[in-house]
Amino acid sequence: MRVLPSIGCTAPVFSKPIARTCMQVPLNDLRRVHAPHASALRAAYERVFSRGAFVLGDEVRAFEQEFAAYCGTRECIGVANGSDALELALRALGVSTGDRVATVANAAMYSTLAIRATGARPVYVDVDEATLTMSPAALEALPSGTLHALVVTHLYGRLADTGQIVAYARERGIPVIEDCAQAHGAERDGTRAGAFGSLATFSFYPTKNLGALGDGGAIATSDAALADTVRELRQYGWRGKYRVDREGGRNSRLDELQAAFLRAKLPSLDRENARRRDIVNRYAKDIRHPDIRSPLPAGSDSVSHLAVIRTPHREALRAHLSERGVATDIHYPIADHRQRVSNAADVKLPVSERACSEVLSLPCFPAMTDAEADAVIEACNAWRR
Repeated sequence: MRVLPSIGCTAPVFSKPIARTCMQVPLNDLRRVHAPHASALRAAYERVFSRGAFVLGDEVRAFEQEFAAYCGTRECIGVANGSDALELALRALGVSTGDRVATVANAAMYSTLAIRATGARPVYVDVDEATLTMSPAALEALPSGTLHALVVTHLYGRLADTGQIVAYARERGIPVIEDCAQAHGAERDGTRAGAFGSLATFSFYPTKNLGALGDGGAIATSDAALADTVRELRQYGWRGKYRVDREGGRNSRLDELQAAFLRAKLPSLDRENARRRDIVNRYAKDIRHPDIRSPLPAGSDSVSHLAVIRTPHREALRAHLSERGVATDIHYPIADHRQRVSNAADVKLPVSERACSEVLSLPCFPAMTDAEADAVIEACNAWRR
């Protein structure tokens, strides 16, 4: 027997070509994702280079206008990354030391870290068993106590139950921040991610549905006063040049070059989201294994940022898929309240905890081929424990 060099599959040595081969399927391939945009990205670079303006220039202003229009909000403020977006959104709402902010615990600590950076305390809400987004029932069941804000994460590209969650918050005067880092373009009843809450935060990390060629982030809102506050916070707290009137400011500006790249890619976002949905819907339809929970089918309220399956035998499945040439990852393996730095070890979130032990991400990116998707499905269905 010999090992095929690039895919780790075994096959006997024959004098004739082997009829059946294994296919290497990456989790994502940014080279292939960006290939259709190459000319537009090069033109964007040349445009910025020729102007010689690299911070808060025409490209950032134009992208802010275009992305606000896309999301259906009046304002968009570009910032350095998605993590800063979350923290600055909280600070714009006045969240500070000792305040309580509701969030979920199955989304990699991003909202937790932002909450803790303001001095506030996260109040964890369990997630829905099917969608793994914030459960309205669990939110309603929270012990009494004032919440100063609520961060709702649209996980894996799927909108959370914004109707019930926003209604709950409005009845109690609680501002809602949408964490849209994985949900660019998701919509429900004609309203897109980013237009449901008081503020919405976005990441443009390269693997996102709308990804830059580096870090980037934004905050969207239709509240002019909040937008002005965020603009001050992203640049030292300045109300005028060198005049610091706003506490909590920092240097967190979307780079001019990244804004130009994002403008080049924004017109293709809906088409690329549709391709992601196609892949997830193939998985939902054709993965048929008694020990694998397939992804939920994807409609317009999901942009399929990740294709996540579940199994109580994750490591065995992951090893099998690796042997078959299928790359996987885990989003996310540790619930926030179980992290070593957490001080919430007494919190019980049974659905979140179980999900963190079962979730497994399959390849899903807009340049993925049908043959690659078929290879993933075949590998999943061929698993024998």
